[in-house]
Amino acid sequence: MALIDRTVQEVKEFKIELINNNMDKIEDMKNRIIEGDLFKVMGKMPNNSVDMVFIDPPYNLKKNYSVYKDNLSDDGYIAWCNRWLSECIRVLKTTGSLFVINIPKWLVYHSQHLNKIAIFKHWISWDALGFPTNSKLLPAHYGILWYTKTDSSKFNSVRIPHKRDMKDELLADWGGKKDLLHPYGKIASDIWNDIHRIRHKVRRNAHPCQLPPHLIERMILMTTEEGDLVLDPMVGTGTTSVATKRMGRKYIGIDIDPQYIKIANENVKFTNPTKIGGAFVSVYLKKALTIRDKDYKKVEPYLITKELKINGHKTKTMRLPKLDKRKLKDLFEQEFSSEFL
Repeated sequence: MALIDRTVQEVKEFKIELINNNMDKIEDMKNRIIEGDLFKVMGKMPNNSVDMVFIDPPYNLKKNYSVYKDNLSDDGYIAWCNRWLSECIRVLKTTGSLFVINIPKWLVYHSQHLNKIAIFKHWISWDALGFPTNSKLLPAHYGILWYTKTDSSKFNSVRIPHKRDMKDELLADWGGKKDLLHPYGKIASDIWNDIHRIRHKVRRNAHPCQLPPHLIERMILMTTEEGDLVLDPMVGTGTTSVATKRMGRKYIGIDIDPQYIKIANENVKFTNPTKIGGAFVSVYLKKALTIRDKDYKKVEPYLITKELKINGHKTKTMRLPKLDKRKLKDLFEQEFSSEFL
């Protein structure tokens, strides 16, 4: 029986190697989820070939991955991370951006290495509430390191919705400056507390550390253009590739787990672009969560309006993130997957 299992595994590995050997050019890898070791696959990619890299590595917290062992020594983990960080910068275009998400413990080591080979842009704090303990502070955020290869990297300002209560009233007290408010929302800062972890099982895949696609969509809108190429060397169940396809970009996903590869391909297969008024928009649960500032006027007609009372005699027309289905009926039928309905 052991001999049969070994033979089956050898045949499987041969098939994977055969497929990967036929992808010697970057063009052959585009819009593909590739099973294999990231160093072997990325080793075939030329320098300066991708527009954005996003990577969400295992955090060395003894998570239950089916293939990867998440329990390296600290030195071993840091050395392994430095290898793929260097590869990510190598394949990045001079106008490209690298985003790395991890817990703060490891991000400080990532930044030490990246500071030698790339240009620091921001440490983005993603407020993703964790579980409190009695022995330390509540771990309430993940860090996202943003580095570029040169000073000529692409960047687009993006807007996020104003914070509102359950009745869609503004939470912040803007005092006498309400008339100066942008109708939809503010320019995004380096603190993201409007996107939350996926907790409901109905929206989760088999991956133990699945990220929300709209988190990655924000980075894509910030640093790439339509048709650009986005790489995720540890793509898992395909979240980055899904986000990339929604935003009208090309993707390359790599993972070593065959089960994740299967799920990722299914997820990407049923993904459609989310384009409103000619602009790509990050949408979740019928709400526009991220809009590029330069695209706002294109999207504005499709957002539900709400009047804001400035004083006893004056009001201002605001725009909620909620999408107007009456105006978007045809677009939803043609361009959106069912989850947005």
